Amino acid sequence: MADPRLVKFADLLVNYSTHVRPGDRVAVRGFPLTGAAEPLILELAQQILAAGGHPHVLIQPEGAATLYLQQANDEQLAYVNPWLRMISETFDVDLRISSAANTRSNSNIDPARLNRLREANKEVVETWFRRTGSGALRWVATRFPTPAYAQDAEMSLVEFEDFFYRSCFIDQDDPIERWSNLAATQARAVERLNQVRSLRLRGPDIDLQLDVEGRKFIACSGETNMPDGEIFTGPVEESASGWVRFSYPCIYVGVEVDGVELHFEQGRVVEARATKNEQYLQSTLAADDGASYLGELGIGTNTNIQRFSRSMLFDEKMAGTIHLALGGGYPETGSKNHSSIHWDMLVNMRHESEIVADGELIYSNGEFMLD
Repeated sequence: MADPRLVKFADLLVNYSTHVRPGDRVAVRGFPLTGAAEPLILELAQQILAAGGHPHVLIQPEGAATLYLQQANDEQLAYVNPWLRMISETFDVDLRISSAANTRSNSNIDPARLNRLREANKEVVETWFRRTGSGALRWVATRFPTPAYAQDAEMSLVEFEDFFYRSCFIDQDDPIERWSNLAATQARAVERLNQVRSLRLRGPDIDLQLDVEGRKFIACSGETNMPDGEIFTGPVEESASGWVRFSYPCIYVGVEVDGVELHFEQGRVVEARATKNEQYLQSTLAADDGASYLGELGIGTNTNIQRFSRSMLFDEKMAGTIHLALGGGYPETGSKNHSSIHWDMLVNMRHESEIVADGELIYSNGEFMLD
């Protein structure tokens, strides 16, 4: 008998997050996928069929991506998987689930090899961003609880499962109603932010000026990420000026970089430091021309997420934090930054921190100040 939380979770992903409709071609991508997540994959396929869609289940077993990165030659790294191209170009829904048994399996991969793989897939990624931005491709990214994620979060598996489902509002009688209520609350903040020309972010770990004139703030309430809960935009590319020291480890493609501090001039990172894995940071910043510019500013709004878990899917939604992403921006915000990377990094704004919009205080110590 399936865990009732799992059934509610699959229903949320299919009927709320991606709104599967009759005739939709739906990619259900498990990467990496452990055997523990198979009940969720099967439940998703069942719910997609019930909604009239066509499920296409694509599973990458644990270790396959690491094996490829370790052993592929340059020609093989430059090869573009036709399944990924087909999904980005022609599918209606992209539903992605990660259930890693080892979240650090890529820690010793040469960053240059990762950059070659990203460069090869740049066109596919840009197509995916363009179609998701226009609404032609609906998508959601999520996780399935595993011991590896629990270890990263310094929890037992049972504790992490509770944390996971609570952060998705599955503990509520009607999760869809709770997400709808959050959407209504966020709409007020978005209405104010979309009138703003410039932002000043200040606190113990940040003093950064950004222009957002002509850019669009978007509220996220469970229809692209699950869990969700954020408001984001794409800053004007040449506008970032100042510095930021990220409050938590910055993790990208399974590599943890600690003590990251960035200095910006005319939008570009001009100085970057880290206390751990600085070479990886520098290599990733050099991935392409857009990698050292900001593609996103996000503000977390999910009050059910109160602790750092070493998973940005959860951490960037934490109420009282902001995140800045180096690299590619989302076209629907007006962002014009193109890059093969998108690396979210987190700043705690809950203490002696503020956001000032066109000279007016709108956010203080982790909360919006809106009448």
